[in-house]
Amino acid sequence: MFQAIINDLARRYDARVFEPHVTIHVGADRLDAAEQALTAAARECKFIRLKPLGIDESNQFVKTLFVEFAVTAELRHIAETIRRSAQDSLQYELKPHLSLLYKKLRAATRRQLAASITVPFSEISFDALRAVRCISPTQSPADVEAWRIVAPAP
Repeated sequence: MFQAIINDLARRYDARVFEPHVTIHVGADRLDAAEQALTAAARECKFIRLKPLGIDESNQFVKTLFVEFAVTAELRHIAETIRRSAQDSLQYELKPHLSLLYKKLRAATRRQLAASITVPFSEISFDALRAVRCISPTQSPADVEAWRIVAPAP
């Protein structure tokens, strides 16, 4: 479902297509730490269930249009497991969301899009963890295109 929305919005607004995902940790760029962290987190859970709170928008490129999710104890635990396993002292603030569009748009357009999309599920399951190397902060379509999976969960 989300991939279809992302594909449609990308086509309509000449934006990049990307895989739907929820970011749960941003940390140091260390491949060994990423692999260890994902192994530890994968032992803890097989899939994550999140409750969507609604569609929102912002002027941040990486949060142009997005589904906001409630933070759960399980998600907090997984994020902390990854942070601890990666030996990462960065304090990423967990605000789970699934982006639907990365594009600089006028506020009125973003608001109109947010109002036009509904999430038809009361709960959404995610079944994969991956470490992704990305340019930080991601601010352009080229930055999105440069994202690379560096460690899939075992």
